[in-house]
Amino acid sequence: MDSESSLNLLNAENYDAMGLSRAAIRPSSAPFHDVIPGLQAVPLGLVNLPVTFGGRANFRTEMLTFEIADFPSAYHAILGRPCYAKFMTVPNYTYLKLKMPGPHGVITIGGDLQQAHLCERENYDIATATSQP
Repeated sequence: MDSESSLNLLNAENYDAMGLSRAAIRPSSAPFHDVIPGLQAVPLGLVNLPVTFGGRANFRTEMLTFEIADFPSAYHAILGRPCYAKFMTVPNYTYLKLKMPGPHGVITIGGDLQQAHLCERENYDIATATSQP
């Protein structure tokens, strides 16, 4: 969850692991900043993918556009403001929860505090290693 990000980001390694064809990636030359502190990143391109939240009884699927990035990350994907707007989510960072309207009531997605801490630590290590000469 990153409400400050103006993009949805998917790591190229995870894109490949899903068995998706790189031929589906559309060109993009727009660089982005601050994903890796102090460095500019140029994506491999853009791809539209279906994203589903919820369970069998109450779920929603929307198409989201992801920037495909080829650099190390602790995260599989970063969902930014475009995702929040499309799903009309309300994030609660204190409790690591996302709430959104579903066809049969509110859909609540919970995060794992220990996993979030591990990812933050790994991202710190990646950023530190990347920024050293």
